[in-house]
Amino acid sequence: MTDGALDIILLALVAGFILLRLRSVLGRRTGHERPPTRPVEDNVLPLPDRRPKDGAPAPVVDLPAGSPVAAGLARIKMADAGFDDAEFVGGSKAAYEMIVGAFAAGDLDTLRSMLAPEVLTGFRQAIEDRQKAGHKLETTVKAIRAAEIIEADLRGTMAEVTVKFVSDLVNVTRDAGGQLISGAPNVAEEVTDIWTFSRNTRSSDPNWTLIGTATPA
Repeated sequence: MTDGALDIILLALVAGFILLRLRSVLGRRTGHERPPTRPVEDNVLPLPDRRPKDGAPAPVVDLPAGSPVAAGLARIKMADAGFDDAEFVGGSKAAYEMIVGAFAAGDLDTLRSMLAPEVLTGFRQAIEDRQKAGHKLETTVKAIRAAEIIEADLRGTMAEVTVKFVSDLVNVTRDAGGQLISGAPNVAEEVTDIWTFSRNTRSSDPNWTLIGTATPA
């Protein structure tokens, strides 16, 4: 056997060994594989960027093990193993900014995709009243100081999570001619909102829907 033939045999053996190693690591596709499991973040409101504006991680509030909120979250996790409350809070903050911005802009398409019908009705009415008056609302979220889960439960297959937001908002209303009616462009006020989100844990749709809004008494 010549040296050239021996080299070819050795290369073939090496190539075969590498192929076997790749198969053991990557597996072989047969056409009958299950679809890939959705990542954890798909179980929260899937929005562009959940990081705070300053780049710092969102604060995580440790809940007492025996609290009603912790018990409610545990029930949700039993129904949806992919649910993560810290990830959910991050997604809810992004949703809060998007919904507040869409309301100010009168963007009903965005609101329709994120709000339950009964909540959308109230938002739509407020937008129409504003437009009839010829007013324009400008809202800027300067900061979300806190986002805390204050209620959580599983009602049948429906997960419901209520979040208390404390934010600094700049709200300015102008008339049709651009004259200032209320607010100040450079002055933010602290606003507290309580929003409830819901999702069917049996649904393949990862989106959460805003089903209720309130302000503290």
